[in-house]
Amino acid sequence: MAQLLSERHGRVLTLTLNRPQARNALNNALLEQLAEELEQAQDDAQIGAVVLTGAGRGFAAGADLKEMAQRDMVATLNDPRPQLWARIERFPKPLITAVNGYALGAGCELALLSDIVFAGEDARFGLPEITLGIMPGAGGIQRLLRCAGKALTAQMVLSGEPIDARRAQQAGIVAQVCHTELTLEYAQKLAATLACRAPLALQAAKQALRQGQDVGLSQGLAIERQLFTLLAATEDRQEGINAFLEKRSPDFTGR
Repeated sequence: MAQLLSERHGRVLTLTLNRPQARNALNNALLEQLAEELEQAQDDAQIGAVVLTGAGRGFAAGADLKEMAQRDMVATLNDPRPQLWARIERFPKPLITAVNGYALGAGCELALLSDIVFAGEDARFGLPEITLGIMPGAGGIQRLLRCAGKALTAQMVLSGEPIDARRAQQAGIVAQVCHTELTLEYAQKLAATLACRAPLALQAAKQALRQGQDVGLSQGLAIERQLFTLLAATEDRQEGINAFLEKRSPDFTGR
């Protein structure tokens, strides 16, 4: 059985974590497949956005503990997972995550790494690593700090207890809470909308969002202005302005 399912509708690619028997635990093989799919989507001009979801009743329950239990300190130092996470994070197009059920540990870290998160009313987000005598190691603490702040991050990381979808939305982790059965549909609808935008502008805006959260305001403003200026050289910028003035839909080409 394939660990990652791929389905394309128009300019939207939907990737489904498909290890329901293991609650979609993220082993190295699954992360490798996900990185490869995103790299292929990056190079495919016909794909404008990607939606990531999980098969079965949950998104992902964390890392594969059976795989993790086999690693000592040396194996952990040589673990390819940091490189796999970095490859996933480098995906330049919009990445939208649709979460139903539990997004725990590495599953929560994967959701935090995406650009926009849609959550079903039954969704739960948590970093329970502390209950196993370890701690988050794939960016969970740092990314959660930047969107939810110190107080909630400390509570979630030190207690290991999850929060529900509404609390996650209040904390800035989740963009929209949906009826559980509509989560994926809503995520795909937004992805289809984004996929019609100017590709270079989308990538520049995503870059500004990602880089801006890691620097001070003045540096963030400089990054934003630089990217804005670079877009002035694109054909899509002129097409977008012309289409607005001519009261028609733009035809963006990614140039």
